[in-house]
Amino acid sequence: MADHKPTIDERLDRLTERHEALAQSLELLVHETQKLAESQTKTEKMLAEVVESINSLARIAHAHENRITHLEDRS
Repeated sequence: MADHKPTIDERLDRLTERHEALAQSLELLVHETQKLAESQTKTEKMLAEVVESINSLARIAHAHENRITHLEDRS
């Protein structure tokens, strides 16, 4: 039984199939990368809001501390 040597058409068909598979994989990768970037952006925004809230609470706590100190000094 002799080895079958692929014809140029068969080789082109295989290359076309591989090209299509790679193109689909790349499309999926781009889509997933975009989703990840969007998710990261949302996470960064949420983190910035949390930091802002913590800073706001720290300012309030500091103001209350100053008020209590001032009230204690008056006594």
